[in-house]
Amino acid sequence: MPHIYLDTDLPGIRGLFAFRPATAVPMSALAQVLLHDENTLTRADRELIAAYVSYRNDCQYCQTSHGALAAYHLNGDEELVRQVKHNFETAPISQKLKALLAIAGKVQESGKSVLPGDIERARSHGATDLEIHDTVLIAAAFCMYNRYVDGLATFAPGDIESYRERAAGVAANGYMKLVRDLQAEGAAK
Repeated sequence: MPHIYLDTDLPGIRGLFAFRPATAVPMSALAQVLLHDENTLTRADRELIAAYVSYRNDCQYCQTSHGALAAYHLNGDEELVRQVKHNFETAPISQKLKALLAIAGKVQESGKSVLPGDIERARSHGATDLEIHDTVLIAAAFCMYNRYVDGLATFAPGDIESYRERAAGVAANGYMKLVRDLQAEGAAK
């Protein structure tokens, strides 16, 4: 049961965005830039970073929703998502992504945990400064998103199918669609 009254049955951050649409715009815009817009990192890679950080933060809603998005971009490979969350170093992913996930994990602990050797490892496997930057920002942003969702005790569906369905929509339409829908609903009232 959420800590505040949410006049919606929308789960996780979606319910919070409906509660406070003004915060939905900048938070969704950030997710759009980091996870959906064109980038040298694939959408699957960026969603894996988000799911991994959310897993480390024990945020059920975010790790499941972004894990479903990663799997969607990986042609349904939910097993790979599970492997990445549990031990990315042994998962069948690129050395570059392993190095970026190591950085993301350190950011989740504390930004000061990232050391020059972590950056050098990523660069040695071909990561650009922009990719390193975006990895750090995805990890930092998901610490905030996770704490927002869990700090207000939002509802997280227990069935994976609802996450899969939502993943297809976000993959097709991006992260700003919910904001546009909430704005249209508010204008109709």
